[in-house]
This record gives sequence, structure tokens and C-alpha cells, in this order.
Amino acid sequence: MHEHTPRHASPIQSSSDRSFGLVFAAVFLIIALYPLLHAAGVRLWAIAVSGVFLLLALFLPHVLAPANRLWTKFGLLLHNIVSPIALGILFFLVVTPTGLLLRFFKKDPLRLRFDSAAASYWIKRDPPGPAADSLKNQF
Repeated sequence: MHEHTPRHASPIQSSSDRSFGLVFAAVFLIIALYPLLHAAGVRLWAIAVSGVFLLLALFLPHVLAPANRLWTKFGLLLHNIVSPIALGILFFLVVTPTGLLLRFFKKDPLRLRFDSAAASYWIKRDPPGPAADSLKNQF
């Protein structure tokens, strides 16, 4: 499939173990404090998990390496499943109807149709455009 990485490409690089731990600490802290928006109690288990991730990220980030690799592999698995589905939906719900409407109304925005009466396919500009000397020393 086209989603697979070619052999000559560099391997997928995951985030650092420390940033992985800090992100998960923040996520579990949000999960812990979210009930406060609805006047409910704080989720203590999520605060504990957040604290563990925070401590590991700050003092022993190498312990999070297996979880970080597993999370990266899970993300790649989701990419291989979700990306073709999302692109297929986009193609069949946006691109295909647009193409059908353009054909129905006989529009040719890219001017791809053959015109036997045309002397040239060049588009005349009026005014003709910038002066030729203005294109020197572009960089």
C-alpha cells in the first residue's frame, strides 16, 4: 500500500520519553479535574496516575520508553486505518461530486479541452505583466 514507508526512508522517530510522560501527566490531570466543571468530585485515581507519570517523566524517563514505543506503534496503526478511510470519504463526498457538477455544467477551469480553432493555448495578459528587468536578482 502507499502508506508504507519505503526502505530508504528514515525510521519513524517518536517523542522523547520525558515529553511523553509530561503529556500523559497533563492528560490524566485534565481527566481528574474535568468533573469540577459539572460541580462533581475530583477523580482521585486520575490524579494518582498523573502524579506517577509526572514523577517518572522528571526523574526516571527511561522507564517510560516501552510505553512510548507502544504508543507510537498504536498511533501508526491508527494512521493506517483512519487515513485511507478519511481520504476516501473526502474523495467520494467532495471531489467526486465537484467533478460531476463541473461536467454537468460543462465547465473546464483548467482549460484542458482540445480547441481545434485555437491558434495557441497561451493566455494573453492585459496588462502584459511585470517588466522583464524586474525579474533580475530575485534572490
